[in-house]
Amino acid sequence: MFTSVLMIEKALTSADVEFVTTLHGDETVAFHVLLQPRGDQADRLLRAIDDVALGELDEAARERETPEGADAAALGVQALEVSLEALQASGSHAVGRLIEDHPLDALKALVDETDADEVIVLTDPHYVEEFFHRDWASRARHKVGVPVLKLFSHSKA
Repeated sequence: MFTSVLMIEKALTSADVEFVTTLHGDETVAFHVLLQPRGDQADRLLRAIDDVALGELDEAARERETPEGADAAALGVQALEVSLEALQASGSHAVGRLIEDHPLDALKALVDETDADEVIVLTDPHYVEEFFHRDWASRARHKVGVPVLKLFSHSKA
């Protein structure tokens, strides 16, 4: 069985589930999902710049309305449950948990704990962070010791 650690920031769409479950053909994949809801550490300015870069000016203006901190954690629990159910419905083994602090440390620990074969980082584009190689995938490549695949989610958060 192939073991993938899947790092996400929102609920998986059906297209996301199909995408990640077909990456390895007919091989059985076990997913260990880590979801980090938006927390107080999230920088609204960077998200607004990403929205502007994508031409989504209305989204940039609404960044202040996006739940963060404790409010985001409740939404994160729901997003994780939906994602795990969708992966399981596709025939994959899937377990997961929320991470609140130090996502890369949690990722490294989970990779070591599960003897994972790969890490898949599935997020919306974060142009500013990616440009400076401060996004999860870029930073994880230097930390986890297994291949890291960066994929973009099929819908905007």
